[in-house]
Amino acid sequence: MAARMFSEEQLEQLRSFPDIGRDDLIRYFMLTQADMAFVDPGRGRGPADRLGLAVQLCTLPWLGFVPDEVSSAPPVTVARLADRLGLDPEVLEGYGRRSHTRSDHLLLVAKYLSWKSAPASGGEMKELEQFLLDRAMEHDSPTLLFNLATEFLMSVKTIRPDVSILERMIISARTGATALTSELVGHLLTGQRCSDVDRLLVSDAGLGMTRLAWLTKPAVEATASAVLTSAGKLIYLRNLDAHTMDLSMLPTERRRFLATVGRRSTVQALMRREERR
Repeated sequence: MAARMFSEEQLEQLRSFPDIGRDDLIRYFMLTQADMAFVDPGRGRGPADRLGLAVQLCTLPWLGFVPDEVSSAPPVTVARLADRLGLDPEVLEGYGRRSHTRSDHLLLVAKYLSWKSAPASGGEMKELEQFLLDRAMEHDSPTLLFNLATEFLMSVKTIRPDVSILERMIISARTGATALTSELVGHLLTGQRCSDVDRLLVSDAGLGMTRLAWLTKPAVEATASAVLTSAGKLIYLRNLDAHTMDLSMLPTERRRFLATVGRRSTVQALMRREERR
C-alpha cells in the first residue's frame, strides 16, 4: 500500500479554506444574538480578536476544523461577519499575532458549540478507525474515504485532526481491508482453485492471449460467433466451479472493486500481488 495518498499540493489544499458558495455563506456565516454576546467587546477583546473569533466560530461547523491561517478565510465571509460586528474587514490581518490566540480561541469556540478535540487514544478516534475499516471494505478511493472520515467527525462534533493523521488512518484502513478480504475468502482458496486461477494468467497459445484477457474481452458485435464465444466462456468458468463460489461475506462494493481490479490490471501487475492476486 502506498506510503502517501496525497501530494504536498493536495495536503495544503485540504488544510486551507476552500471557496464558499452562496448557500454555505448564508447557512454558516451568520451570528445570532447569543453569538454576538460570545464575541462581545465587553470581554476585553480588540477588533481583530473579535473578528477572528467570529471567523473561527462560523468556520468550525462549516469545515469541521479551522485552518491555521484564519486571516485567509474567503473575503466574502470576512466581510459578512465584519458588517455584522460593525468592524473593518481589514482588521483581521492583525489577528493571531500572539502565538496562542488562535488555539485559545478554538478551544473557546469548541466549548461554546459543544465540540471536542480528538486525542489519538480517545474513543472518537477508535470509532473512526472502525468506521474507516468498514468503509474501506466498500470503497477504495482515498479521497472518498477522506471525505467520509470528515463527515463522520463532523457528525459527532469532533474537530478534524491534521490531514497527515487522517491520511495514515486511511492507509491503515485500506491495508486492513485487504487483509480482512483475504481472511474472509481464505477458505475458498483451495490448492486446486489457486492453481486454476493462476493458469488464467498464463498465455494460451490457441487463444493468443491469457485466459483472463479472453474472459474479460467483451463482444464487439451481435453475431453467432460472438454468442458461441460467450457460451464457451460460461462453460469454461463452470468447469472451474466458479459458479459455486459464495462471496456473500464480502460487501457488494468490495466485490465490484475486486472485479474491476481483475479486469483492469495487467498480468504483470497481478503477478506482483503474489498470493493476494
